[in-house]
Amino acid sequence: MKAILSSFTSNVLDIDCSKVTVQLEARIREMVFHRLRRKGAVIGLSGGIDSSVTAAICARALGKDRVFGVMMPENDSSGDSLDLGRLLADVLAIRTAVENIGPTLEALECYQRRDDAIRRVIPEYGQGWKSKLVLPNLVESSQYALFSVVAQSPSGEMKKARLTAEAYLEIVAATNFKQRIRKTIEYHHADRLWYAVAGTPNRLEYAQGFFVKNGDGSADFKPIAHLYKTQVYQLGRYLGVPEEILRRPPTTDTYSLEQSQEEFYFALPLEKMDLCLYGKNKGVAPEEVATAVGLSIEKVQRVFAIIDSKLNSTRYLHLPPQLLEPIDEVDAR
Repeated sequence: MKAILSSFTSNVLDIDCSKVTVQLEARIREMVFHRLRRKGAVIGLSGGIDSSVTAAICARALGKDRVFGVMMPENDSSGDSLDLGRLLADVLAIRTAVENIGPTLEALECYQRRDDAIRRVIPEYGQGWKSKLVLPNLVESSQYALFSVVAQSPSGEMKKARLTAEAYLEIVAATNFKQRIRKTIEYHHADRLWYAVAGTPNRLEYAQGFFVKNGDGSADFKPIAHLYKTQVYQLGRYLGVPEEILRRPPTTDTYSLEQSQEEFYFALPLEKMDLCLYGKNKGVAPEEVATAVGLSIEKVQRVFAIIDSKLNSTRYLHLPPQLLEPIDEVDAR
């Protein structure tokens, strides 16, 4: 039977940033220089907290001259993503490249495929429109987790329509080009520099499957995947990540309309979701978690069920390529 913590408060995720930083630096050096036998790290810079903290801790661990940041805007990117990525690179004094992946995505018909799928439920959707995908608030609602598309016309009129399963899958398949092309660019720079690619997910994203397989889910090492989102923010402040990045709300930066991670994937604000995930991982009773998070016991139980559901439904994303028979000479090494 799982142990029950006697005291569970909202500051249970507080960390000793000095101690964590020393540990991370040592592990990153061991990982990059010895296990992976590479000379440095490549990181995709999005202007968000996770990529910023990953870049900052790698610069401390490996040296600023051994970290290479890549900024990869496209047609739907937020206007401040590139500016914040550049700001961070200036603060860290690391080398960077800007790779506009918009033309590549156009050649792959990423935007056309997405728009064709949206027109299945909003026929007038076309040039000059913007859109995003949203879920119902799964904690407040008893609805099934069915996505809708929210679209804005060039005149500013807003429309919302429930997506069919076929349209939803086509939109996701089309927009997944973005993460996969970005990762291709990162590995190009890693190959030419003999560097390793650093992944940037936090624990909430990694555990709940908030990534694209062979896209942002791919990396040679993931230095902050064990840290909860609120812990990443703590570390960011300690490492001197610019305040403009610390204040920026977490966003998918995938769709043309502004979109929070909460409305796209997570059922709660991230600081509350962190506490629920931590509590569930530690076997804390829903009654104790409810008090710390400020939710009813029934809502915490609902969040626990959502966590389990995502763990099960995204298990495929964590699987490496599956072999039908063992390869003895490889497995023996």
